[in-house]
Amino acid sequence: MDNQNAIEFFEGQNLLYMQIFGNLRPVCLMWACELGIPDIISNHGKPITLLELVSALQIPPSKVMASDSRMVDLVLKNCTSIFEELDSIVDVGGGTGTTARIICETFPKLKCVVLDLPHVVANLTGSNRLSFVGSDMFKSIPQADAVLLKWVLHDWNEENCIKILKRCKDSISSKGNRGKIIIIDAVINEKLDDQDKTQTKLCMDIAMMIAFNGNERTEEEWKQLFIGAGFQHYKIYHTFGFRSLIEVYP
Repeated sequence: MDNQNAIEFFEGQNLLYMQIFGNLRPVCLMWACELGIPDIISNHGKPITLLELVSALQIPPSKVMASDSRMVDLVLKNCTSIFEELDSIVDVGGGTGTTARIICETFPKLKCVVLDLPHVVANLTGSNRLSFVGSDMFKSIPQADAVLLKWVLHDWNEENCIKILKRCKDSISSKGNRGKIIIIDAVINEKLDDQDKTQTKLCMDIAMMIAFNGNERTEEEWKQLFIGAGFQHYKIYHTFGFRSLIEVYP
């Protein structure tokens, strides 16, 4: 991140997202009042833990993990080496191939496959290094050196994320320990991030919960997903503003 233009771009992007999701903060305050949270805390008579608050609110067990971050407070220059060592990559949920085309232009030796639902990729034209596959990521993902999950997993709950990651693991299995998953998504880290960045991630967390029953995740929550899908190792690079890049290995 020694490029000042890149730094300013990511800072500006973060401010834009803060404005987009800014309405969620007063909405969360309204929800807290409607749920009687201030009274619950006051009547408790002493500092209350999150689990005690969840119990008093009678939140279903399936929602307890997602409650944690909500209660805290109502890309290529930096990863050149990650892509240069590959021969092929599958962009899961890659839409019409915008990202894949950029990757192909940046790395002339790399072959990209864009996987999305059949109606999304219908009639799209590829090239000798870019192809499109209409399929369901829950069923199968083409074999490749690496699988790219760009802003995909925050749409899904833990059970579905593990299913997707297992399909990714099947995709890179022929490469043994050399295959990997590349994830670009948010990692909530209040200790590392400044307040504005944390606010953006938490607001996006709430938006994902409302829209998709998904959520943004802390590093520990990401780790549990990886373990659940059978992966052993991962690295996190906090280099994309409020997004991070995560490499996951068998």
